[in-house]
Amino acid sequence: MVKKKDLKKNKTEEGIVAFEEALSKSEKFIEKNQKVLTIIVSSIIVIVLAYFGYNKFYLAPLDKEAKSQIFMAESYFQNDSIEKALYGDGNYLGFIDIIDEYGATKSASIANYYAGLCFMKKGDFETAIHHLKKYKGDDMMVSSMAIGVIGDAYIELNNPEKAVNYYLQAANNHVNDFLTPAFLLKAGWAYEKLGEYDKALRNYKRIKDKFNKSYESRDIEKYITRAENKSKS
Repeated sequence: MVKKKDLKKNKTEEGIVAFEEALSKSEKFIEKNQKVLTIIVSSIIVIVLAYFGYNKFYLAPLDKEAKSQIFMAESYFQNDSIEKALYGDGNYLGFIDIIDEYGATKSASIANYYAGLCFMKKGDFETAIHHLKKYKGDDMMVSSMAIGVIGDAYIELNNPEKAVNYYLQAANNHVNDFLTPAFLLKAGWAYEKLGEYDKALRNYKRIKDKFNKSYESRDIEKYITRAENKSKS
């Protein structure tokens, strides 16, 4: 009869043998493919170094240069000089030039946002959408605004179905007491245009229940009543 102690010993020895065999196979694999593995590791190191080098020695200085240019375009935008904001004044670049010349930088992303707002003011809604979709910044408030303005552009293009999707995305992108109720209200209006009064009502009630201190909540009962009456008719 085999004792438990001997059985345990045998299993331990079997485990050691299996481990040694696996280790031996690994060593043989490394020896056999040493050249290929060296090339792969070296390639990874080169890619990582190139990435950090690109960001530090090319992209960072380029973004610094772009920032020195964009402030004047922003100033023109604030003063409602839309053409100069977009295309520059001969001395400083406009948003379009910054996008073209500094496309990989954060400043170019911000320029796309401003360019989108400029084209909204010009009534060129398709071009506005094109630029607003290219904004990829980290600022959640600006990101929400960019998404929401795309919704505005689709409303202007008489496409409330697409508009409502962007309004809801903007409302939920970064929930806050300022932008969220504003875009929920617009989503409600868009749903009413689509004749989907129950969905409009849902958005209005969310404003009433969750954002009762917001500007939009002051007249929200009016919209709730309207949506309720239309949903019954």
